[in-house]
Amino acid sequence: MNIKPLHDRVLIKPETESVEKSDGGIIIPDTAKTKPSEGEVIAIGSGTKSNDGTLVPLDVKVGDRVFYSKYAGSELKIPGGEALLMREDDILAIIS
Repeated sequence: MNIKPLHDRVLIKPETESVEKSDGGIIIPDTAKTKPSEGEVIAIGSGTKSNDGTLVPLDVKVGDRVFYSKYAGSELKIPGGEALLMREDDILAIIS
């Protein structure tokens, strides 16, 4: 399945977290964990159009590691796991 985000949208594969245990050996369920807010850009759209009609490319590129808003984007199931589809505005920083 190929996914090509439209306009200023970006497809991000969130960083996965391993199973967590407390010091006493209790396994902490996924619902009790905070959502990851880092991930890798796996696809980008063509960009946005400015007021004069010219295409403005996105600041992120495929392969960039990014930090995004905690509850940003829509979750998608893709081959190989889950991904988030969000606007570039929801990305807060590129991690270098």
